[in-house]
Amino acid sequence: MDGHQPPAHPAAGTTRRVRLRFDGWIAGIGTSSGTRVVVGHWPASPFGPFSDVMLERADGRRLLMAPSPEIARFVAATYVFDDVRVVPVRVQVAGGEWTVTAASLTLRFAAGRRGFLGRLLSAVPPALAARPAWATAMAPAARLMGVRTRGSARDGRREWYGAQDLRGITAAAATYEGENLGSLARVEPPVRFGFGSTPSKPCVVRVTTTVAMD
Repeated sequence: MDGHQPPAHPAAGTTRRVRLRFDGWIAGIGTSSGTRVVVGHWPASPFGPFSDVMLERADGRRLLMAPSPEIARFVAATYVFDDVRVVPVRVQVAGGEWTVTAASLTLRFAAGRRGFLGRLLSAVPPALAARPAWATAMAPAARLMGVRTRGSARDGRREWYGAQDLRGITAAAATYEGENLGSLARVEPPVRFGFGSTPSKPCVVRVTTTVAMD
């Protein structure tokens, strides 16, 4: 973990909750095989820079691939998976081209130009967009898109997603365990890792995620 540790829990007898912030990107992609993939790429987090992959197969089986036991434990305590694997997860970004490798998964996708919604989100000052109060204020509008910006996670944790940019994904190719996952498709049905989802239209979102925990 390169010496990075999550903040300590509050002292006994206190009621203040620890809030952890993760700054980066979330990409949500569907494939014609029915497999949906969510990639988290976090240059800034309490664990240092890392990336992780959540994958749901057509039969509903949910898999987490995380780069360290500590990150795997944290993510698996926040979301719900049928399998958890600790494997190297690498993300390379060159312009709008992304390459993701995690054990037997290889994913490449292209992010397009910023659309109308992306321009609106990017116009919000980053310091404001990162605040949980802003995510709460945006929750009704987000639900019209089929996504949630706040909610309850496992173990009584609370989460807020503050979006700061959005770009559609225009092309993608992926293989998993030697299987070609097919062409780019909508993220349908919605993934079932936790209270939130990604938009049904494949996209990559610049986001600050806040997790409140005891």
